[in-house]
Amino acid sequence: MNLRSSEPALSISFVTGTAPGKWFDRFGERTGHREPVTGESIDPMAELIDGQADLVLVRLPDPRIDDTYHLVRLYEEEPGIAVPKDSELSLVDTLGRGDISDQTVFYTPDVDGRVDVRAVGEAVDVVATGVGVVLAPRPLLRRLGSRRTENRGYRDGSPTTIALVWRVLDDCDVIQDFVGVARGRTGASSRTAQPKRTASEKAAAKKVRRAATEGVPRRKPVGRGGTGAARRRGRR
Repeated sequence: MNLRSSEPALSISFVTGTAPGKWFDRFGERTGHREPVTGESIDPMAELIDGQADLVLVRLPDPRIDDTYHLVRLYEEEPGIAVPKDSELSLVDTLGRGDISDQTVFYTPDVDGRVDVRAVGEAVDVVATGVGVVLAPRPLLRRLGSRRTENRGYRDGSPTTIALVWRVLDDCDVIQDFVGVARGRTGASSRTAQPKRTASEKAAAKKVRRAATEGVPRRKPVGRGGTGAARRRGRR
């Protein structure tokens, strides 16, 4: 693969609780672009605004995203709940509002669904002492949890959305190629920037395929009639 050494590496910041490593690997495998410079952040949108990142993976909603940005929704996160490891609440797979009516809730997402990663982390630290619960996206609770906490599904919560965001003015093939990888576009897609083969490379590949088939007799297709006749002969 010929890396495009003249182009700058794409800078990508991803919000805590996401795990985009597989996309970074595929981006490097499927395109001729440089490997992206990546980093986890509790507030990647701030890094995009400050010009520290070209492309960010954020948790919606975010009121700072306006029409000067492109936004592509990728997937939804399961709502979750963090409980003390030794709590009876850890004995079930999914909890609801009725199960925690007697518990102190140290954090829950805002009414509009916004999640403060730093506040969630601080609340999980409190739960680790053996008291209360925290309501937040389950992948985030997995990331911030410790050996003294457990996370479970929360059936009365709302899912959160993870999305890619970048500046409209910065839109380019490199960003579009990464977006394609994140959305599951295959390496054969026209959007991925695979280096094109030259005419001589195509001719060489054709020669190899032809050589591989030389001397191999072609099988004549057998129709239904022929198959039936063979069966009748076999029964005689």
